[in-house]
Amino acid sequence: MKIILLEDVKTLGKKGQVIDVADGYARNAIIPKKLGIEATANNMNDLKLKKANEDKVAKELLEAAKDFADKMKDDKVVVTMKAGEGGRTFGSISSKEIAQAYKEQCKKEIDKKKLKLDEPIRSFGTFEVPVKLHPQVTGMLRVQVVEK
Repeated sequence: MKIILLEDVKTLGKKGQVIDVADGYARNAIIPKKLGIEATANNMNDLKLKKANEDKVAKELLEAAKDFADKMKDDKVVVTMKAGEGGRTFGSISSKEIAQAYKEQCKKEIDKKKLKLDEPIRSFGTFEVPVKLHPQVTGMLRVQVVEK
């Protein structure tokens, strides 16, 4: 019997795959547990339409991420940090503070988890911070750290 998997099944395959299994296994295990449905012509057509819709949505998300990355190139975030004698800094600037400053200054929301700082910024100057907007798109955000 041909089955369309509705969820990932470790021994059989991934969601959306059409597989061939024994009739009894399909009727007694896969279909009652809602892990798959029978691969009828109607169900195959639904699967095809669902995949086309998912591809369209994924393409739109990729385009939106590229547009946001292009707009982000022009943005600059200024963050202040305390300094002691001789220009030594107190503390550091984390991705959370950068995300908050970006929201306040540029009026755009960005998730702090998408900022890829290897380590917190501990000095004054201008830094390029990579922002992972999509698995295929990484934008750059300029962050200027100045003395308070």
